[in-house]
Order: sequence, then structure tokens, then C-alpha cells
Amino acid sequence: MPAYVLIHGGGTTGRFWDRLVPHLDGPVLAVDLPGRAGRPADLASLTVAKEVDSVVADIHDAQLDVPIVLVAHSSGGLVVPGVLEALGGAVSRVVLNAASVPPEGGCGLDCMQGRHRDGIMAAVEMTNDEGRPLLTPGPPSDPEAFRTAYGPPLNDDDLAFVVDPVRCVVDTMSHYFQPISWEAAPPTPVTYLVNLKDRPVPVDLQREMAARLPRPPTIIELDTGHIPAIVEPAMVAAHVNER
Repeated sequence: MPAYVLIHGGGTTGRFWDRLVPHLDGPVLAVDLPGRAGRPADLASLTVAKEVDSVVADIHDAQLDVPIVLVAHSSGGLVVPGVLEALGGAVSRVVLNAASVPPEGGCGLDCMQGRHRDGIMAAVEMTNDEGRPLLTPGPPSDPEAFRTAYGPPLNDDDLAFVVDPVRCVVDTMSHYFQPISWEAAPPTPVTYLVNLKDRPVPVDLQREMAARLPRPPTIIELDTGHIPAIVEPAMVAAHVNER
């Protein structure tokens, strides 16, 4: 029976996975990346390498039995190749959901649609001029702004779940500028879950990122927006549990 290590994406915490965890058929470690959920870190200068070190330390501390299935959502994908390299053969499979896979040596900015990337570059220039770091805003003052942010409109329960401050947090933008390489990652089977109604990461971009992996992944299409682990946790679990 595998153990599952869950890596959340940007602007959230390990609590992102709360609805998925009960559906998984083995031990689960839902990590909090540095700077989230009270974990100390300088968000202004946080690097992917530091996030990798944090995940690997959490896995060792949890004394998880192998094999491990590594599951990553969105920008959590930036951490995956470093964790694979550190853990070697302990990881039997990877499941990526709309996860960031830059071109070899590229960065998280290469995993964004053009308007988001351009907006971030403009914001970085502005905040640099003002002498402050660029961070994500955290919980919204008006939750309605999040209702359609991920794709099809969220119902009230899902919206409240998403914007809850235990999940919706201020986060770094620094790690999107760090170079990423899959070159040293051991050959590990990858399943890439493509969200067909994803608004932040359009389906064509997801397919492009899946094609950047060093070995062809298994592609599974989900008829959802960007956060199926929240809105369709049982469906996501069926693909994560699959041997």
C-alpha cells in the first residue's frame, strides 16, 4: 500500500486537500510549503530549492513507508522534480493536476498564460520600484471574486471552503522565477490530470506542459475547472489510488 504525499499550489496550504484525503487508500502527508500555515520563511526571497528541502524533510520526519505516490497541484509541480531527485526510487508514481512543468531550465512564468505572465512582470517592476516584494493578496475581501476564478461557478459551500483563511493565504511570487530541471529526476511514471474547464491554466497549456515531461505521461481528462480535488474529490482520488 503506498503512502501519498500531497503538494499544494500557490496561495493555499496543505488544507487544500482536506476533501481528497478521506478518499485515499493509504497513509497521507499533506505538506505545508514554507511560509504557509505558520511555517517560518521569507516569502519575498523563497526559492523552489527551499521548498523542495522542506517537503523532503517532512517526508523523512513522517517516516512514511515506501512506495510513495507524489501528488501535486498547479504550481506545486515546480517542486516535484527536486523531490524526486532527493528521494530516488522511493517514489513509485507521480500524479500532476494542471501542474506547472516549465521547459527544461525554464521557470514558473513559462507555465502561465500570457496575460498572467505579463501582469506579474509589470507588478514586479512596480513593487521593485517601491522597495517591497510582490506577494499574493491572501483571503479576498469579497469572496464573490473567487466564484468563477477557477472555471465553472463554485457553489456556496465550495466557495466558502476555498476562501477560508486556513487555505487562502498570502504567498510568495519569488519561486516562479527559479529555474527548474527534470534532468536529474529518476524515471518515474507520471499521470497528468488535465482539467478541461480550467480558467487559470487553459487546457492547451496543460497539454503543452504534460508534453514537456521527460517521458510521456498517462493523460486523463477531467471535466472540471482548476480545483477538482475540492469540487470532485472522489473522482480525483480514483485516479490517484489507481495502481
